Amino acid sequence: MMKSKLYCLLSFSLLFLFSCNESHKKNTVQVDRTKLTEDQKRLPENAVSALKVADGLEAALFASEPMLSNPANMDIDARGRVWITEAYNYRINLHPDHPVRAAGDRILILEDRNGDGVADTSKVFYQDTSINAALGICVLGNKVIVSVSPNVYILTDTNGDDKADKKEILFKGIGGIQHDHAIHAFTFGPDGKLYFNFGNEGDSIEDRNGKVITDKAGNPVDVNDKPYRQGMIFRCDLDGSNFEVLGNNFRNPYEVAVDAFGNLWQSDNDDDGNRGVRINYILEYGNYGYTDEMTGDGWRTRRVNMEDSIPLQHWHLNDPGVVPNLLQTGSGSPTGILVNEGKLLPDEFYGQVIHADAGKNIVRSYPVEKEGAGYSAKIINIVESVDDSWFRPSDICMAPDGSLFIADWYDPGVGGHEVGDLNRGRVFRVAPDVSKYKIPTFSVDNTKDAIKALENPNLATRYLAWQKLHEQGAAAEKDLADVFNNSNNTRYRARALWLLSKLPVKGAEYINKAEKDKDENIRVTAFKAARQIDMDVIPLVKEAVNDSSAQVRREAFTALRHNTSPEAPALWAALAQKYDGKDRWYLEAAGISADGQWDNYFAAWKTLVGDNWNTPAGRDIVWRSRASAALPMLATIIRDDKIDLSKNLKFFRAFDFQTDSSKQKILLSLLNSGPEKENGPNENVRRIYTLLQLDASKLVVTPSIKQMIEASLDATKGSAQFLDLLSKYNIKNRNPELLEMALKNPDEDIKTRSLNLLIKNGGAGAIKSAIHSDTASAMILLTSLGRVNDEKAKTLLQSVLMDKKLDLAVRQKATGAFANGYQGQEKLMNLVSSKKLPQELDTTAEKILLHAWRSDINRRAVAFYHKGENDNNNLPPVATLVKMNGDKVHGQLIFSNTCMSCHQVNNKGINFGPDLSEIGAKFAKDGLYANILNPDAGIAFGYDGYLVTTKDGNTQLGYVTSETKEDLSLKMSGGVVAKIKKSDIVSKKKYDHSLMPTGLLASMKQQDAVDLVEYLSTLKKKE
Repeated sequence: MMKSKLYCLLSFSLLFLFSCNESHKKNTVQVDRTKLTEDQKRLPENAVSALKVADGLEAALFASEPMLSNPANMDIDARGRVWITEAYNYRINLHPDHPVRAAGDRILILEDRNGDGVADTSKVFYQDTSINAALGICVLGNKVIVSVSPNVYILTDTNGDDKADKKEILFKGIGGIQHDHAIHAFTFGPDGKLYFNFGNEGDSIEDRNGKVITDKAGNPVDVNDKPYRQGMIFRCDLDGSNFEVLGNNFRNPYEVAVDAFGNLWQSDNDDDGNRGVRINYILEYGNYGYTDEMTGDGWRTRRVNMEDSIPLQHWHLNDPGVVPNLLQTGSGSPTGILVNEGKLLPDEFYGQVIHADAGKNIVRSYPVEKEGAGYSAKIINIVESVDDSWFRPSDICMAPDGSLFIADWYDPGVGGHEVGDLNRGRVFRVAPDVSKYKIPTFSVDNTKDAIKALENPNLATRYLAWQKLHEQGAAAEKDLADVFNNSNNTRYRARALWLLSKLPVKGAEYINKAEKDKDENIRVTAFKAARQIDMDVIPLVKEAVNDSSAQVRREAFTALRHNTSPEAPALWAALAQKYDGKDRWYLEAAGISADGQWDNYFAAWKTLVGDNWNTPAGRDIVWRSRASAALPMLATIIRDDKIDLSKNLKFFRAFDFQTDSSKQKILLSLLNSGPEKENGPNENVRRIYTLLQLDASKLVVTPSIKQMIEASLDATKGSAQFLDLLSKYNIKNRNPELLEMALKNPDEDIKTRSLNLLIKNGGAGAIKSAIHSDTASAMILLTSLGRVNDEKAKTLLQSVLMDKKLDLAVRQKATGAFANGYQGQEKLMNLVSSKKLPQELDTTAEKILLHAWRSDINRRAVAFYHKGENDNNNLPPVATLVKMNGDKVHGQLIFSNTCMSCHQVNNKGINFGPDLSEIGAKFAKDGLYANILNPDAGIAFGYDGYLVTTKDGNTQLGYVTSETKEDLSLKMSGGVVAKIKKSDIVSKKKYDHSLMPTGLLASMKQQDAVDLVEYLSTLKKKE
């Protein structure tokens, strides 16, 4: 691939430079791509032909290699110049044939000087080894904020020569070097503040002196414990002061966008392969559910009322206290996001979120409709790749003329700790007519001109205007008031209101006026502005209680958060009474508002509603509440046989979010609901889930309770709840049922859990007898037994593979199961090398060990069987392989035989490694080859292996799915998850290699390898 790429660069760089000076239309000419070779398709002059653009728009190539490479982030200044952070040195170690850029990565300024829509010049604003694959840039006048973990820098051009003369640290201590899940880009808000976020490897934020930031709520900004978990979104003043955490418990939000009214929007990436990528409208101070709010458990951990699909489970959406998602977009790798507040693009995109997804090779808009206190949205594609999966939009920005710019990472992959290409990168411009790029002239020297600049769609322009108008203060009031009072554009009015609200003394007057405005968006902005100037919000909330807009009442809730006024509880209760029983956004706004004051706020609501609380809306408020007084009310709901508890398990789950000591007693009371309940329609559900929610360590198991446990086991036989009850209460008299589940249950996870419990309960003999009974049973049990990471299971498997009385097919199956897991591969290798393995199993063992994912075992096997180590000589270079035609049908068969033991496609296979249902959208063929040939080069984040050794001497290898103060959950080969007490762990070490086998393709015939990759490349979402 690299030789091909260098050839392309050398052969066509002159042609590209020439074409940049030709008529702009050459960038938009449609090309018959069916007549192009793969190399030709990737040339800059053919880039636009690969793009499908929404009606009413055109796309043009603004710049490409050799002018720039690997654009990781982008901003556009008030002069229409494009600023790029390059990431040439990103994962440079993966390309030993390329020299490190010793001077460091660059920040570039690209400029179109003649207005033809093509960049003419490129200059280096700053270059340094500290700017190492920067993932964020924000241009604010002569200052540039650069986000490059673990630091955030402010670079200042003090003399206007387009060179940074001064570098200061704004924040530090944020994640690790070149970590994609740490600090991301900053953006300027309409309130004059900075907004930004970090992913779930950000960990904490320190000031320039290395001290962890304490936010306005008094909490340290770190993820060591509650109240904050995982990724976060922030707001602060330009100097870093007045720091706020506006939301937490995201996985990897890449950027945040702020509209004129102060509403926040962002995307969030899921664990790779779980089709849970989402778009969020941000309820300020909300929890967004990536991990369990109370325990920190990962989303895979079993819980009551667990969602019915992985994309929903991923965000704990059934839990009280989790803000709903605006949209879930499936798989992808979301990147840049903005709100388009310019009029150049078609009307359907005005005021709407526009978003880049590098994984899906697409730029989309999400037009929203107000829906209660929140929103609903649809998807409209703006730019998408037709046939070039290297199109990787890494960022988007609005230019001063209202056109949309797209930075294109241009790579066979999407980053994620790997890179396939170091030389190429593009920038596209999208507009109704791309033949000209005319930047509107503006000035901020006087108030009227500054106000005109404040209306510009470009953030850097609005920053200059905002600063000038804010500096003018009272002198700008008259003209700003004219906009606020008379403009027909609500967004312009809101921008003026933000500045007016900052005026000393008079700011409150404008907020009071805005709170009575006929436009609900202005009333929403009034509340947000009031909080920023620490205004007494109680009079505003009194007005808002009867506001017809749920959006405004939502903001009234936020204003009451942590408010200590004696009037606050009654006002909260009055707002809560407006809940309609359907609007989850409104319910969560109420919950966020009551944080830290639940007992007072909830008591006021109880007084207000009296005995009429037990309605659908009232039950939801009880469910969401964290007040101790809600506990007996939850019990009342659960006792009510008018409610179908099987469809309302959420009321049991609510107990997990209560910390009052009365919880255990109230749960126990549900087991003694009186004789009239014994045969009620909810009897089994009530008993089963009450037992699951009780704290077993504090429970005295009386004969009556023991009888209830046994009855619940009878009622749940064959289900996951049966296993949950057995584990929770350490029941050991149900081995026959466990064996039956292991043989007959269609769910592989339940089969494995059943065998695991059976072995722990002394049932190894029963398993062995079943294996000896018939071949069909043996094959079923051995498949699951290999996933049980227990020494007794290994002993049983070894006895089976050694037993010559059994069919050879059974023993071969046992050999594969025995080799599963970290210690299993070593045990099998030891049997082979000591010549203790029966000869008839040698071929089976050889195949297993030569494909071992443990590199040390793989090396031992290669040496033992006299094979060439990492023998890829039978395969030609990747550049040749990608040009070969494959048979996807045969490739699917190879995948089934080779890969499904670790991966799923469309819910078939073992859920261990990333789901591959849409892997063809994430990687081009060359990226697929690179990942399979060298899995160590780009381990997906979250799939790093860890070796965990426990006190009993057992060593387990897997990736961490969840980690709390008490427990660590490790997902191991075969997909089984082991929950290990931290007190039992002797050591936990990061594994140096991928958990994917090495040499997978090398062991195949060349055409089989091509067919496999052909199949994988077809795995894309059907739009």
